[in-house]
Formats: sequence, structure tokens, C-alpha cells
Amino acid sequence: MSTYVYGIVAGSHADLPDGLAGVGDPPLPVRVLKEGTLAAIVSDAPEGLRPKRRELLAHQTVLAEAGADGCVLPMRFGSVAPDDSSVTGVLAERAEHYEERLRALEGKVEYNIKASHVEEAVLHQVMADSPELRGLAEANRQAGGGSYEQKLQLGEMVAAAVKAKEAEDAADVQQSLTPLAAATSVGPESTGWLVNVSFLVDRDSAAGFLEAAEELRKGRPHLELRVNGPLPPYSFVEPGPAAPAGTGTE
Repeated sequence: MSTYVYGIVAGSHADLPDGLAGVGDPPLPVRVLKEGTLAAIVSDAPEGLRPKRRELLAHQTVLAEAGADGCVLPMRFGSVAPDDSSVTGVLAERAEHYEERLRALEGKVEYNIKASHVEEAVLHQVMADSPELRGLAEANRQAGGGSYEQKLQLGEMVAAAVKAKEAEDAADVQQSLTPLAAATSVGPESTGWLVNVSFLVDRDSAAGFLEAAEELRKGRPHLELRVNGPLPPYSFVEPGPAAPAGTGTE
């Protein structure tokens, strides 16, 4: 049977709670596979696993229980290996990397920051910041709205100003928060977000990081800033050599 992998811990990690269950319907028992100085938290992999809310919560719960007693390298939901021996084989092959990551991530959590523009507020701001745009808009107004070409020119200039503001604000968010983090990881670009960055933060410094994020939100009313965390440090398990094909680990 295939093996579902939740995360990797040190071999000396405290025992998991009795009766801990993970994904599957009914939930499948969680167990530990040890290999040298490392161990993998696993269960049998259920057939037809889908990223439904119940399954995602089960994955998170196992990681939370494991993380309560020490550092855990979380695997993404749906990480499946062909069998137990494949998992222990990866632990043996990548032992040096995983040991380094466990040391680096000890006592740290991940916060994901996403930011987008509040459309009306950012339009107001780019107009307020540009005498040229204000002049064109006023000229069009006095001309009864302006010709098609004049409207097109103004629209293109406003769009360019908003695009420049996106880049400026993205850099501002990262520059403001990066000094408070041990590491950063830029997430994939997605429609609607001008910032999608994960920050690795010491648990003991988390309050200061969240306070800085709140100050950003208050000081830039044209930004919608979303903070997700604390999370297991998914974005920081790597960098490192890719896992052998078929393990599903990241």
C-alpha cells in the first residue's frame, strides 16, 4: 500500500499522542518510520484522496501535534510515496539536507503575506500624486468628457501609473517586513495580488512581526493586506536537491 507522508522530524522527536489519526475516511492511524537520525510521520495513503476541507484539516492537525514537541519539516498535502521503504530510502539519501533544515527551522514559523490594491483608493492616490494626470482629467472634464482619443490617453496613463504603484507597493511591503524575518520565499504570481510572500519568523519575534504588518495596513489605506499564520514552514523545507521521483515530498 502507498504511504502518505505528513512531515519529517528528528529521530529523537517526542512520541506522538496515542490514537492520533490522519487523512482518510475513516481517518487512518498515524505512525512513525525511523531511519538513522531522522523519522517520517506517515499513515497508509487512502484511495481517491482529494483536497477536501476535512482532509486538509486532518493533515494540518497531524503537523500541529507533531510541531508541539519540536521542529517538523511539513510536506505538502497529498505527498504520497509508493511504500514505507521508499520513504526511509529518501530519509537516508537526503539525511544531510533534512538535518540542516531541522536545525535552521527550529523555533520558527511561517507567515504568508498577500497584498492587493483597493481600486478606488489607489486611483485616488495616483491622481493625487500626479499633476499631469489631474491636468488631463480636468481638461477632459472642461471639454465635456473629452474626445475618444483623449479618454484613451488618460486611461492608458492611469493604468500605467497604477502598474507602477503596484511595483512600488510590493517593494515597500517586502522591504518593511524582510528585516523582521529569518528568511523569505516569494510565492507564485496570481491574479489580484501584487504581493505573495512567505516570511520565516522566530516564534519569539512573531508579535513584533504581526505588529509591523498591522502598521503597514494602517499606514497604507489603499492596500488590502492579508496575513495568514502562524503556519508550519512549508515554504522553507527546501532549498535542496529534488527528492527522488515518486516520493511526492517537496
